[in-house]
Amino acid sequence: MRTGTKIRQARTAALILCIAASCRVLRAQNASQKTSAAVLDRVEAVVNNQAILTSDIENELRLSVLDPSNSTRRRPLTARRALQLLISRTLIEQQIGQGNAPVPAPTDAEVAGRVKMLREQLPACASANCATNAGWQAFLKQNDLTESEVTDYIRLRLVVLGFIENRFRQGIQIPHEQVEKYYRETLLPEYPKGQTPPPLETVAPRIEEILLQQQVNVLFGAWLNDLRKQGGVEILDKALEPATDTGEAEDQ
Repeated sequence: MRTGTKIRQARTAALILCIAASCRVLRAQNASQKTSAAVLDRVEAVVNNQAILTSDIENELRLSVLDPSNSTRRRPLTARRALQLLISRTLIEQQIGQGNAPVPAPTDAEVAGRVKMLREQLPACASANCATNAGWQAFLKQNDLTESEVTDYIRLRLVVLGFIENRFRQGIQIPHEQVEKYYRETLLPEYPKGQTPPPLETVAPRIEEILLQQQVNVLFGAWLNDLRKQGGVEILDKALEPATDTGEAEDQ
């Protein structure tokens, strides 16, 4: 059998596995798709026989506006970087699914509380006045998002953060001085002139979350690298291979 035939068969098998696993949390169903022609999705990478599609990368780019650390990135999120984030998240989800890292499922009240916090505190939401229903709906429309996509994103984020906390946070403390410094030097400059930023005590939990991610980055990155070596991670589109020399391998 020729090599090209084997590759095509492998990609077809990966796509079938992906369709069978249709319960994937963030597989958005874009009912308002504006194109009249049917576009076939493409497998961009395979992680332990689980496919990551072009649409997954597109969804990750759209949803990145909800990431509280997005405004502190030195470079805009690219498709290449979005794929690396999806690979990392897929590896984590697989570990959780295998029972290797049990994480309590967030309650609906916890998810609703985080969505409310996001609407009130996300810098990208400040000018849109997302705290009001009209402002929130305008923000969603502007960024091509739906309420259910935001809810699913927050729910999965809470699961991942719960995993990180359970596995890596032991012994790590975030001093209040670091929270104040981040608020003063990083968060406040993100708000446009004329917009009143939330007080420190209101955003302190979110700042601690961001600082925690930074603290565990080395441990978490080493763990992910081990998982990548142990499992099968194959990027089919070579244009999406990570380019570490450009800094796109940062910010897990």
